[in-house]
Order: sequence, then C-alpha cells, then structure tokens
Amino acid sequence: MTRVYLGLGSNIERERYLTAGLDALEALYGHLELSPVYDCEAIGFVGQPFLNMVVGIDTAASVAELARDLRRIETEHGRLPDAARYSPRQLDIDLLTWGDACGVVDGVLLPRPEILRNAFVLRPLAELAPEEVHPEAGQSYAALWSQFDQGSQAVRRVPFKWRGREISQSGPV
Repeated sequence: MTRVYLGLGSNIERERYLTAGLDALEALYGHLELSPVYDCEAIGFVGQPFLNMVVGIDTAASVAELARDLRRIETEHGRLPDAARYSPRQLDIDLLTWGDACGVVDGVLLPRPEILRNAFVLRPLAELAPEEVHPEAGQSYAALWSQFDQGSQAVRRVPFKWRGREISQSGPV
C-alpha cells in the first residue's frame, strides 16, 4: 500500500461538492485521513472563494489508475473534461503525492508543484501530516509551512462536518 495525499477543492456549491468528493473517495479507497477545511481566495482567476482540504489515503492503485479514478469522480460531479485549468469548479481533486515518487509517473508530475507554492495546499497538508517529508524538498510539511510567506495568500479555517463528524472548526491561519 502506498500513502497518497490528495487536494480537494470546490467553489461552486462548496459544501455539497466537497462532501460528495469525500463520499466518492471513501467508497473507492476506504478510510480517509482528513485535514481541516480552509476558505481560500481563487488563485489564477477572478472567482468565488474555494473550500480546500487535503485527504490522505492508502492504496494499491498505480498512479495511472488513481488519476483515472480522480478524473472520473470530478466528471461525475459536474467537471467538464475540457475545463480550463484556472476556472470555477464543482469539484477539483489533485494528486499531490504518491509515496515518495518524484518526477513524471504515468503522465503525472509528482510531487505536485503547488504544494510549495500555494497556502491552500501546504497549510492543510502541514496540519494533516506535519512530520512527513516532502519527497523533493527534503523537509517536513510543518517546516515548509513555517517558512512559507503566510501573509501572501489568505487561508482561513472554517467549520465543516462530514457524516456527522466535525472535521474542521473555525480557527487561525
């Protein structure tokens, strides 16, 4: 089994689609490790703010199989196959890491560069897996977050419940 981290986001009917994404991932992969949920401004385009979080799973699926499953889940929840990269979306699921893989694996660049560039990815990842080490940077996610310019991108933890379980409460960045 390989430990995988996924980034989930939505800026259209945010709670509905984030919940739907979690339900679909649990149906396919079983137990999910969940970060808190963050409200974040859209990056790369003008649009409604996103809800973002990181999910950890353990899977025997290859990168290609996992990527195919993630695209199918997105499509089933309203994402157009030819949607522009920077655009509003019901559900966005990004493969952030697949074990300690580095480089292009099955057509997917790993680890995903956005981990080191975007607070909406790094912050929840650092909270979910603070001691895990970024495969390329060689530092823990907690250390990387502590070095991040935290004033450059606004992220705000928000309350969120899934299946009756409180996975996120309001709190500081």
